[in-house]
Amino acid sequence: VDVTVNPLPIVNAGSDQTVCVGSSVTLTGSGANSYVWDNGVTNGMAFTPSVGTVTYTVTGTDLNGCVNTDQVDVTVNPLPVVNAGLDQTVCIGSSVTLTGSGANSYVWNNGAVDGVSFTPSVGTVTYTVTGTDVNGCMNTDQVDVTVNPLPVINAGPDQTICVGASVTLTGSGANSYVWDNGVTNGMAFTPSVGTITYTVTGTDVNGCINTDQVDVSVNPLPVVNAGPDQTICDGPSVTLTGSGANSYVWDNGVTNGVAFTPAVGTVTYT
Repeated sequence: VDVTVNPLPIVNAGSDQTVCVGSSVTLTGSGANSYVWDNGVTNGMAFTPSVGTVTYTVTGTDLNGCVNTDQVDVTVNPLPVVNAGLDQTVCIGSSVTLTGSGANSYVWNNGAVDGVSFTPSVGTVTYTVTGTDVNGCMNTDQVDVTVNPLPVINAGPDQTICVGASVTLTGSGANSYVWDNGVTNGMAFTPSVGTITYTVTGTDVNGCINTDQVDVSVNPLPVVNAGPDQTICDGPSVTLTGSGANSYVWDNGVTNGVAFTPAVGTVTYT
């Protein structure tokens, strides 16, 4: 009688695998003719394992009906919990720094670089960061950056007054106003002679700030001369002529430079 003893097949379950959660895995045995896996796996068909490390055993049968097994470990790492930070609201011209956390390295869209400040344009933009942990697993998070425009501040038109007159400066275009040179918005004051530039800083409801300026020119009073006092006899005419200004108005019905006959007595003409 002949007794033939066939060797067992050298079954290979493949190399151990490490993937991130959500990734698919394909286990394929070799070294035999047919393969049966445990844990519900089908040879050569992709599946999505759960988080953790699971040992999968394949049973291979060769053409002689001889059976052998092998094992492979599949480790599924969780995704990192990536945080893009809090939403930010700034005024145009201000810089913003976006910094991700929860992973090992970070890549931002829209040209942002992790931890490097930049100046965004007006509007609201959603920035997405992709974080990669030490296992090579990736996850994303988003942050909104809103950039408000600066208010258009108006300090009002330039003003020219005479010394002693009061001026009221009132800003517009914002929510609150602060003037330099000790001026209070909307309150009258008496400036000194000369031209002074007043700057108002306006702040809108978003906290954005802008400025505008107004010039206030204060002219000195003219040195008016009514002429010397005069003493005449009743009957002759008198001519009063002012000097030192551009135009003149007299009281008591007198016209500048025009002769008149005053009544008897002493009268003060202004």
